[in-house]
Amino acid sequence: MPSSNQPHRRLNPLTREWVLVSPHRTERPWQGQVEKDKSAAAVEYDPQCYLCPGNARAGGARNPAYNSTFVFTNDYSALLPDTAEARESDGDLLVSENERGLCRVVCFSPRHDLTIARMDNAAVREVIDVWANQYTEIGALPFINYVQIFENRGEMMGASNPHPHCQIWATEHIPNDPAKEQTSQTEWLAAHGTCLLCDYLAREYDRIVCENDHFVAVVPFWAVWPFETMILSRRHAGAIDQLNGPERDALAEIMRQLTGKYDRVFDVSFPYSMGFHQNPTDGRDHPEWHLHAHYYPPLLRSAKVRKFMVGFEMLGMPQRDITPETAAERLRNL
Repeated sequence: MPSSNQPHRRLNPLTREWVLVSPHRTERPWQGQVEKDKSAAAVEYDPQCYLCPGNARAGGARNPAYNSTFVFTNDYSALLPDTAEARESDGDLLVSENERGLCRVVCFSPRHDLTIARMDNAAVREVIDVWANQYTEIGALPFINYVQIFENRGEMMGASNPHPHCQIWATEHIPNDPAKEQTSQTEWLAAHGTCLLCDYLAREYDRIVCENDHFVAVVPFWAVWPFETMILSRRHAGAIDQLNGPERDALAEIMRQLTGKYDRVFDVSFPYSMGFHQNPTDGRDHPEWHLHAHYYPPLLRSAKVRKFMVGFEMLGMPQRDITPETAAERLRNL
């Protein structure tokens, strides 16, 4: 392995992209943007929130008086199931095609003031069961080939509402990042006869943040964001609907533990984008796929200083200062 205090690059075997690591830059002064403190007193119910029980949503529909989880079709869906099939091309250069799909919202709890970190295990387990059911139900639609479950937490990550919720976008074609991961996992299986992420997990020890009998949370060797993590199932399962009861309980536990550690890094409700990558729902067998969740938090030095992907990172390749090993140790010790 390269010296931890020298500039070096690391390969992400899932996407086959490189990240530049520059540990010597951690002491550089910061005179850039500092986020304003927008924290507000938490309330269990907000009459102005369009996700709270009984309230009218932005699109005009009214939520039922739900008391656990609540799923509905996004009032402003980015994808529509009745989109007509169409493709236009001038040859091989300018190509466009219509994309069918659907978008749903999953409210984790009727409580406006909760996060995954502050919910109990039973409540998070309910959310996981909903995710599994939605994955199965939506994935069974003949025009859906991928189901992307993701959560944007906090204004810094573009969340339009602080009520605890996530989104599910299901698409006719496999999106870019899962498609890259599928290619890498397929070719690894063909070359080695084993699972790429099973093999990675067997070699991982320096960057483990927390673990239990069924899941491990790590800062990946190739992490881009300062406190990026990945949750991996110990058992080779391809999708969330394949998890048994104890595994779902363990997933709830490790998600709560990891997000709780995040909240203690800078003593703030930590923003992040999280999403599961798992089997496509194209009706084919996918022995190459290993269920995992990515967490991409933007905070860098404090609750008010974030990491920006600009300049060289937009035009060349991602770069990070704090090493994944240092980030893992800091999270592990919280």
